[in-house]
Amino acid sequence: MIQQYEFSLRPYARGYHIITSEVLGNVPNFPETGIFTLYIKHTSAGLTINEAADPDVLVDYESIFNKIVPENMPFLTHTIEGPDDMPAHIKATLVGSSITIPITNGQLNLGTWQGIFLCEFRNRGGSRKVVATVYS
Repeated sequence: MIQQYEFSLRPYARGYHIITSEVLGNVPNFPETGIFTLYIKHTSAGLTINEAADPDVLVDYESIFNKIVPENMPFLTHTIEGPDDMPAHIKATLVGSSITIPITNGQLNLGTWQGIFLCEFRNRGGSRKVVATVYS
C-alpha cells in the first residue's frame, strides 16, 4: 500500500534546519515496516539527513557550501532573481531533492544522531512544498 501526503513547511531563514518533528507532524502514521521518502518541490532548496545533535553542524554546513558555491561569481548568467539564486540552484543539485528512510517498528529508522534537514539556500525562500510517500 502507498500513502502520500503533500504539505508545506513553514518559511525558514537561509541556512540548514532540522525539520524531523515538522515532517512527523504532517504524516499521521507509519506501517510496522516500509519505506519513507520525502521530496521537495523546489530548485533552490534541498533535503538531507545528517547529525542533528550539535547545532555547530548547521553553521558549518552554511560556511562550507558558501565557500564551495559563493555568490556573485562573474561568469554566472542566470542572475535576474538575485545573487543568491543561481548559487542556490547549484547547492540544491549538490544536496539533492529527496531522501529515503526505512520504517521499522512503526517509526522512521534514523540513526541515533540523525535528523532530517531542510537546506534553505535562498535569502527569502518562503514556504517550501514537500511530498511524503509511505510504502508498506
